Amino acid sequence: MINKQYIHRVVRLKEQLSRKSQFLLGPRMTGKSSYIRNELSDTVKLYWNLLDGRLQMRALSDPALLREEIEARNLHDCIVAIDEIQKVPHLLEEVHLLIEERNIRFLLTGSSARKLRGGGVNLLGGRAGYMAMHPFVYPEILDTEYSLEKIFTSGLLPMAFLSENPEQDLYDYVTLYLTEEIKAEGVTRKLPQFSRFLEVAALSNTEMLNFTNIASDVGVSRQTVTDWYQILEDTLIGYQLPAYRKGKIRKTYGMPRFYFFDLGVARILQNTPAPMKGQSEYGTFFEQYLFMELRSYLDYSQSRETLSYWRSTSGFEVDFILGDTVALETKASSRIDSRDLKGLKALEEEGICQRYILVCTEERPRRLSSGIEIMPWKYFLQLLWEGKIIA
Repeated sequence: MINKQYIHRVVRLKEQLSRKSQFLLGPRMTGKSSYIRNELSDTVKLYWNLLDGRLQMRALSDPALLREEIEARNLHDCIVAIDEIQKVPHLLEEVHLLIEERNIRFLLTGSSARKLRGGGVNLLGGRAGYMAMHPFVYPEILDTEYSLEKIFTSGLLPMAFLSENPEQDLYDYVTLYLTEEIKAEGVTRKLPQFSRFLEVAALSNTEMLNFTNIASDVGVSRQTVTDWYQILEDTLIGYQLPAYRKGKIRKTYGMPRFYFFDLGVARILQNTPAPMKGQSEYGTFFEQYLFMELRSYLDYSQSRETLSYWRSTSGFEVDFILGDTVALETKASSRIDSRDLKGLKALEEEGICQRYILVCTEERPRRLSSGIEIMPWKYFLQLLWEGKIIA
């Protein structure tokens, strides 16, 4: 039975689990365990949560415990869920055998791709699919009281978005969960520098990566900063957005940009209040919010389209390119003028994309004579999640 306070998630796993095992990976507190309890309780026949210290210690000392319990319950051709599988990665060997011998499909959740790779995730080969779990997305919060200002303040992690005190909950998340995850990745000896790195990385959120400058600010080597960004990606705390390289007329340029997985977490790491309309930071937060929705949609729909950004050596930029077909610019403005369209018009001259869209805070959608579409952000997100932006 679904908890009355639980918000239904759009991630769809039942159909995939009917075919084969699945990894469900996402940062801590994105709702993986709640999803299993509330939406898969009638499907899952055995559930292990490896955050249970006693169970974790027993499984670490004897991974065969999993097989023994499954045999005791005489489970065949069913679904078994294991939460936080990265805590005991050697269980994957038992999982591999049980998939083969008993036709069991496993739902394996985790928050560190690095720990899984180190623990032998490749043993499963093509026997398991992959799905990412993100914070709340647009169609999930439609029945709540939400606004850009609320999203910029609380972020979209379920525990913070639904909290009466999101500031404290986000602070606790950053100090407790992130520190715990990072310690588990083996950087304890440089934890003070890493804490400074997190702050600098958050202040550089949505910007092009400059490892040399960040290394100078933090006081570590460039290679160390490169490795630490990789940890953020492996623990699903952030994503690199590559530069689009297929320009025909103008030369393209750009290192990857980096986006944290949640607005609230990024803001707390920056140690700043939520931005107000008219501040430049408001536009930055708006851009990150649209990135989060795009990244989540591509993952949940299991689209093969790539996500990138475009920048020419002459200074024209477009925030996002979906595959080779849709160009998206974001402007947190309620009145769009020609200055806001320069990047899209320059890219339009390249003749690459099929649609050129500017997402903003205007009240009504419209189409310009040039073919550029002006879309209010809610209207755009509605079309996106209905599958009407990406063909």
